[in-house]
Amino acid sequence: MDEQARLSQFYQAVLQLKTPQEAHLFFRDICTVKELQAMGQRLEVARLLDGGKNYNEIENATGASSATISRVNKCLLGGGGYALTLERMKEDAK
Repeated sequence: MDEQARLSQFYQAVLQLKTPQEAHLFFRDICTVKELQAMGQRLEVARLLDGGKNYNEIENATGASSATISRVNKCLLGGGGYALTLERMKEDAK
């Protein structure tokens, strides 16, 4: 199986998860604690950027480096996965 097929299989596996508990079990098995913390931090950075916070506020709140904040901001402004996910999370919160 090539790299693209493995990634496609991984994405399909993620789409099978139906609850936060299922996601917790899966990602706990597949990721290290550090990887999970980094992903959680990046999502929080995206949420804070989306909420209008500046880099200094985000760095102080999350401990993320300016490089991480910048990368997340670039992705967020590009309208990719962060923007889509944050929008859906806002909709679910209503």
